[in-house]
Amino acid sequence: MRIIESAEVFERLPMKKCIEVMKEAFEKLERGQCVQPPRTIHDLDGNNLFGFMPAYLGDCFGAKVINACHSNVGTEYPSHIGYVMIFETEHGTVKGMVEAGSITRIRTGAVSGMATDLLARKDASKLAVIGAGAQGRSHLEACMCVRDIKEVSVYDISKAGAEKYAEEMKAQFGVSVRICESVEEAVKDADIICTVTPSKEAYLKAEWVKKGAHINAVGTFTPTTREVTSELIAASKLYADYVDSMKKESGEYLVPLKEGLITEEHIKGSIGQVLIGEAPGRESDDEITLFDALGLAVEDVAAAAYVLN
Repeated sequence: MRIIESAEVFERLPMKKCIEVMKEAFEKLERGQCVQPPRTIHDLDGNNLFGFMPAYLGDCFGAKVINACHSNVGTEYPSHIGYVMIFETEHGTVKGMVEAGSITRIRTGAVSGMATDLLARKDASKLAVIGAGAQGRSHLEACMCVRDIKEVSVYDISKAGAEKYAEEMKAQFGVSVRICESVEEAVKDADIICTVTPSKEAYLKAEWVKKGAHINAVGTFTPTTREVTSELIAASKLYADYVDSMKKESGEYLVPLKEGLITEEHIKGSIGQVLIGEAPGRESDDEITLFDALGLAVEDVAAAAYVLN
């Protein structure tokens, strides 16, 4: 059995390759070639969470066991701590364990990159990132893999965090990042918006988002938390990573549904369904498209299996 830590994960799983791996995993999922039991998430003290996420992909199976420690933000410790364990299917032996924080960081950005490639305007070049943490970094890289990004703006509640982000992204990708004083300033005129914060309350408003924008709403994944206001959800074409999960776990969907602003038919489909042609994608340059990511076990297992192989 192999144990692969984060540094080796980043070497073995570059973002472009991970986007390809995620496309394969989502196609398998929508064609019924994967089994993904419901994940279990337990609340811990300090707004922290403990999760168990299993999946079967045919040639392997496994599970991510992870803590989401939001209280670690601003400390020397990462916000996601755990491992993805992978088994082979012939005899059920353990192939290995892969550090989960790095897998989560890369595969989450890669899935948003896939959604951006499927749903954003082809000429999209202005990116706004809300949240200057690990996911803010992976989402910039993923969007640069699928679109010609020429302008980047960032907002974070920590000005120092935003400044560090801008410095690092300039050094890593050669792109200048404009630091903004508010979410409204950051998203003004943006073609692509990535919200990657652990906010409990919606903050991205409909009147701030221009026609034709694409939004990746990534930061929250419980029925009561969200980043996008109900009015903006109602004004957008809404896509899930997995429709069944959205109907059970997504505050972005469940809150406006309860308020009566949308119906179940407001969900256009999953990005996997768009990928295989079973759901419509963008149909005009003026549409606002919104991908609400909860995170799926098939993503973790597929990414970790690729790293091990």
